Amino acid sequence: MVDILPSETERWQRIETLARNHFSLAGIDEIRTPLLEGTELFKRGIGEGTDVVGKEMYCFVDRGDRSCTLRPEGTASVVRSVIQNGLLSQGPQRLWYGGPMFRYERPQAGRQRQFHQLGVEFFGLSSARSDAELISVAWDFLKDIGLNGLTLQLNSLGTLEDRIHYRIKLVSFLEEFTELLDENSKKQLIKNPLRILDSKNNDVQKLLDKAPTIGDSLSKESKERFCQLQQILKRLEIPFVINQKLVRGLDYYCQTAFEITSDQLGAQATVCGGGRYDDLVEQLGGPPTPSIGFAIGMERLIILLSEKTFDSNIPNVYLVNKGKEAELEALFLARNLRAANIKVELDNSGSSFGKQFKRANKSKASWAIVIGDEEIINGEIKIKSLDKLSNKKDELVFNMSDMQNIIQFVKPFDH
Repeated sequence: MVDILPSETERWQRIETLARNHFSLAGIDEIRTPLLEGTELFKRGIGEGTDVVGKEMYCFVDRGDRSCTLRPEGTASVVRSVIQNGLLSQGPQRLWYGGPMFRYERPQAGRQRQFHQLGVEFFGLSSARSDAELISVAWDFLKDIGLNGLTLQLNSLGTLEDRIHYRIKLVSFLEEFTELLDENSKKQLIKNPLRILDSKNNDVQKLLDKAPTIGDSLSKESKERFCQLQQILKRLEIPFVINQKLVRGLDYYCQTAFEITSDQLGAQATVCGGGRYDDLVEQLGGPPTPSIGFAIGMERLIILLSEKTFDSNIPNVYLVNKGKEAELEALFLARNLRAANIKVELDNSGSSFGKQFKRANKSKASWAIVIGDEEIINGEIKIKSLDKLSNKKDELVFNMSDMQNIIQFVKPFDH
C-alpha cells in the first residue's frame, strides 16, 4: 500500500475529473458504496473457487462476531446496493463508481494491495448493442485522456449451458496431458477448469493452443449474439481481436468478456476489463436482471500518463513579499486573485527576495508579484514576467488599489 503524494495527486484529480465528465455525457450516474462489506457477499458474488476469494481478500471478524471484508472489487458492492435500495424497480440503471479496492497479492507495476478503480455498470440492458455502448464508453474515455497503443480483446463465454458443454470438452482434453500442467492448473482442473485458460505458465499456454475453444461450444443464439456485437463495433470503428482464452478472473461472467490492453505495460498489460453478468443480481437476491460492466485500474492509467503534461497545479502567480505590512497586503492580494479564479502561490517564508525569486522560478508560474516595504510606501505593486514565452513587458508597476487591472493583467492567457 502506498501514499499518493502532493506531486502526484494533481494527475489523479485530472483523470477523475475527466472520467466524471465523460460518464456524465453518457448519462451514467455516480454511486458510492462502503469500503467494508459482509464477507458472504463476495463469496457468493465472485465465487469461492476464485483466487480473489480463496487467497486475496482482507477479512476479519468485527465486535458483533460478523465476518467483514474490505472490498476486493466494485461490482458485487454495486449489485448489493441496487438490490437493497430498490433501484432496479425504477427501470434500467447506468451507474459508475470510483475508489480504493483491496487484495492481498504480489505487488507489481500499477498494482498495489490497496489499488483504485473506476467502474461502470449497466443494469436491465440485455442487447448486444448495450454491450457495444459500454465498450465504447471505456474505449473513448481511454482515448480521450490520451492513451495510445490500445487493443480491445473480445470473447464470448456463452450461457451457463454453453460453458458446461465446454468444460466437459476442456477437461477431457487436459486430463490426457496432466503431466504437462503446473500444480496450480492441476488444482483448477478439479475446481474450475476454465481458470486454466488464464494461466501465466508458458508451457500450459502452448498446450492450450491445441485445446478445444469455447467458440466451438457456443449455442446458435450465443454465436449470433457475438457476431452482432462484432458488427456493431465495426460500425463504431472500434478495432478488436478475438481472444478465445479470455475468460476474466471472476466466476460471474457470461456472454461478452473483454479487456483493453496497452503495449506500454509489459506483461501486465490490462488497463480495463469487464463483461456481462446476467445471473449475478438474481444470485445475490434480486430479480432476474441482465447486466454488464467494466473496471479501469487507476494506477495503470497513472503509469501510462506519467510522461504526459498535467500542469494545472502550476500557479499562475507567485507572490513575493517581505516586511510586516507587505506580508499582510500580500495575503489580501492573494485572496482577491484567488476569488477571481487565478491560481496563486503565496511565499510565507519571510526569506530574502533573492531566495523567494528562486522559488518563484522553480514554481513555473507565469508571473511574480512583488510587494516589499518600498512598494507599501509607494502604494504600488510590481509584476514581473517569469515566462520566457510572454510577449508582455518584463516588469510593470500597478497601483495597489487598482485591483481590476491587476486581475486582468495576470489572468491566464493563450501563449
